[in-house]
Amino acid sequence: MDETTTGWDDLHLFLAVAREGGLSPAARTTGRSPATLGRRMLALERSMRRELFVRHERGYELTADARDLVAELTAIEARITRLTAAPGGAERPLVKVSAGTWTTLALLERLDDFIGTPADIRLRFVSSEARLDIARREVVIGIRNARPTGDSLTGRSLSRVEFAPYAKDGAPDRWIKVMADTPSARWLDRKVGNDAVCEVNSPRNSLDLALKGKGMALLPTFIGERQSELRQVGATIPELAHDRWIVTHQDDRHLPEVRRTIDRLCRALDDRFR
Repeated sequence: MDETTTGWDDLHLFLAVAREGGLSPAARTTGRSPATLGRRMLALERSMRRELFVRHERGYELTADARDLVAELTAIEARITRLTAAPGGAERPLVKVSAGTWTTLALLERLDDFIGTPADIRLRFVSSEARLDIARREVVIGIRNARPTGDSLTGRSLSRVEFAPYAKDGAPDRWIKVMADTPSARWLDRKVGNDAVCEVNSPRNSLDLALKGKGMALLPTFIGERQSELRQVGATIPELAHDRWIVTHQDDRHLPEVRRTIDRLCRALDDRFR
């Protein structure tokens, strides 16, 4: 922020410090560090050419100018809330979650665990094998197979994922090949080559065919073990084992709806939380 410009983000942080009475408690509610908040408050005072705080060891005391500013901003905040509220008062924030085919399938089976009772968020699932750009807000939360990189992203690790072949009793001893740009599909291509008698371009179709008894599907164990009609017909493939991560943007992780969704995803996807 330059010396002559005051943005709503700085005023929003000012409200947090004013209401919490100091930098450390405001840091817990805003997700910013006390040092960052201290710098932002000093810059805000300079840009407004007003002293807003009397700084004590025990906290930040508001000046008369600051108390007037809190009253003005509270009225503006209430008006913004009214203007941005959903029609009919249904204030359900949208959270977009991207994941691959198998994780999306597992999540959809447990939809009621995520939306709350009563529903307090609106979820949009984006099933894609491609990695959507969280930094550019293509989605809010992504389920990834690697630790996030980049200063703007943060992640929480989940339990490990393993892959194995699954088939129905009496099914032909042949692979159902998936033509997709995923580690498991590339492994299967190296394994089977052009000898597969059936190829599909959607990983989900390999499960559908296995359930029909048409051959073996390479599935993550968290999917294969939930299919009562299938049994594991071979060992897990070590080179396909990987960690799973929930990834979001640094600036979004403290939003109440994002934090709630991440906590619920962890309970649904991580064996350690069950």
